[in-house]
Amino acid sequence: MANKGGYLSVLAPIETTPTIKQDHITSNADLQDRISQLPDDILLAILDGLNVRDAARTSLLSKRWRPLPTMISHLTIDVSDFDPKSMSSFSDDELGRINATVVKATKSILACRKSNEHTISLLSMRFYLRDDDCISFGHTVGHVMATQKVEMIEFTILTEKDDNQCIDDDFIVYGRRFALFFSYCPNTFGGLTGLQLENLRFGEPEIIDVLNTCKRLNYLRLYNCSSGISTFLEVEHLQLSELSIINCRFGIIKLSSLPKLTRMIFGGWIAFQDPLSFGHVPLLESVTLTNVGLSWHNAVKLSEFLSNISIRDLTLDFNSEKVWDHLCEIETDDERRKAYSYSENKNADWNASASDFKNHSLSTLVMFGFQSNDENLIRYIRLVMDAAVNLEDIFLYKRMACEKCKGKNPRPLRYPSTKKQRQALRNRIALGTHSLATIHFPTVLRANHYAKLLY
Repeated sequence: MANKGGYLSVLAPIETTPTIKQDHITSNADLQDRISQLPDDILLAILDGLNVRDAARTSLLSKRWRPLPTMISHLTIDVSDFDPKSMSSFSDDELGRINATVVKATKSILACRKSNEHTISLLSMRFYLRDDDCISFGHTVGHVMATQKVEMIEFTILTEKDDNQCIDDDFIVYGRRFALFFSYCPNTFGGLTGLQLENLRFGEPEIIDVLNTCKRLNYLRLYNCSSGISTFLEVEHLQLSELSIINCRFGIIKLSSLPKLTRMIFGGWIAFQDPLSFGHVPLLESVTLTNVGLSWHNAVKLSEFLSNISIRDLTLDFNSEKVWDHLCEIETDDERRKAYSYSENKNADWNASASDFKNHSLSTLVMFGFQSNDENLIRYIRLVMDAAVNLEDIFLYKRMACEKCKGKNPRPLRYPSTKKQRQALRNRIALGTHSLATIHFPTVLRANHYAKLLY
C-alpha cells in the first residue's frame, strides 16, 4: 500500500492479473463523448488555458478535436515547455536543438491555421536569442501578421546565460545578436505589443530605434541591460502604457513624452542622481522604485522627484539597508561592509516637506514591516495623514515571515495582537492629525496588496 500525492494506491501481487471492468471503460468513453459534445467556444476556452504542446496533442483524441487546436485564440509558445524536464542545465548544442524544435513547432502550428477565419487574440512567444533561430521566428511571425488577424504579439527573448553568469563580453555578444535579429525583421518588431529583453549591451541609438520601430508597443521590460553610464536616454512613445527598467546601467533617463504610460517600474539605478525625470506623462498613476540604499547613495527627495506628476500608487523598496536588516540577505562581514559602504544607520530620517504641501491623489497607504515601537515609522505615517487630504485607508502589515530569518533577529518585533492593542495604537497614530483615514492591521495579505511585494 502506498500513498502517492494524496491518493491511496493498493499494489497488487505481481502474479495477479488485474481485472478491468467493462463498465469502467464505458463510463470513460461516455465522459469523453459528453465533453466532445460541448460547443466549440467552450472547448476552445479550455484549450486556451493549455500550453501549445498540450493543446496540439488534443487533436489526436478524435475527429471532433482534430481541427480545434488550429482555431484557438491564445497561442503561448514557450521554450520551457520543450525543455527536457530531467535536465537542469544545457550545452550550446542542446539549446540549439530546443530552440530549433520551438521554431519547427511554431511553423507547424501557424501553418495549419486558415487565414483570417479565426482571430489570434494573443500570440506570446518566449525563446532563446540565437542568430538563425531568431530570424526564423521573426519571419514566421511576420508572415502570420501579414496573412492573419492578430491583435496582440509579445516576445520574451532569453539569453543562454543568466544575469549572474554574464561577463562584459557576453553582454556585447548578446547585444550584437539582438541588433542582427532586429535589422532582419523590422516589420515583425513593428507589430509587437509587448517586448521583454535581458542581458544586452545596446549601442547608444539602438533603444531609440527599437521604440521608433515598435510603434504598437504597449509593454516594454528591460532587465540587466546597459548602454553606458554617460548615456542620455530620452523616451518618447505614443502607445507605451507600461515600462519596466530593472538592474540596468544607463545614464540619465527622461520620460519625455509618453501620453499613455500608466505604470513605471524602476529598480537599481546609478546612485549619485535621481533615477528618472518626468516630462509629459499625464496618465501615470503607478510608480515602483527599488534600490539598495548604501550610505553614500544620493537620497531621493520624493517631494521634488515627483513634483510634476500626480500618481495614485507609489511603491518604495530600498532593500533593507537604510531602513532595517533582512538578516538572511545582508552582508554581515564587517570588513566587507566597510569596503562597500553599507549603511549602519537603519532608521530612515523622514523629513516633512513644506508645511502647506498637500496631496489630493493618494487614497491608500500600504506599509510592510510595521513595528509599533518604531517612532520613525509612526511619525512618517502622521506626515502622510496630514499631507494626503483624501487618504481613506492605511494598511499596516507586520514584517513578512522569512523562514531563513527565524531565530536570527536580535530584538523582538512589536505588532498589536489584540483588539485593545490595535485600538490604542490607532489612537496613538492619529493623535494630533485631522485625517479621517481608517487604520487597518491585516493578519492576512490581501490579494490586491500582493503585487506591491513584487516588481
